[in-house]
Amino acid sequence: MSTYVPLVIAIVCEVIATSLLKASDGFSRLWPSVGTIVGYLAAFYFLSLTLKTIPTGVAYAIWSGAGIVLISAIGWAFFKQRLDLPALVGMGLIIAGVVVINMFSKSVTH
Repeated sequence: MSTYVPLVIAIVCEVIATSLLKASDGFSRLWPSVGTIVGYLAAFYFLSLTLKTIPTGVAYAIWSGAGIVLISAIGWAFFKQRLDLPALVGMGLIIAGVVVINMFSKSVTH
């Protein structure tokens, strides 16, 4: 299994869980609440698998950075949340940081 497969799965699970957290309306709706809990459990499980091959700081930077950008896109697309120019610039910098880590850091296992 590729080093990044569990990390990608962790990111997807976290983004789904966070989206369902919004839909759970403060854990007042059963199924979105259950989905939130299951999604976060799966996200942390797959993140733990990632940490066997990628250093914690690097994995967390990629996980949280990708999560921020993806959940912002979902918020914009599905929850009608607005993204202003500073938010877009900030997310661009996050993406640039993740790219720099992956392309140039000797900490990342390839």
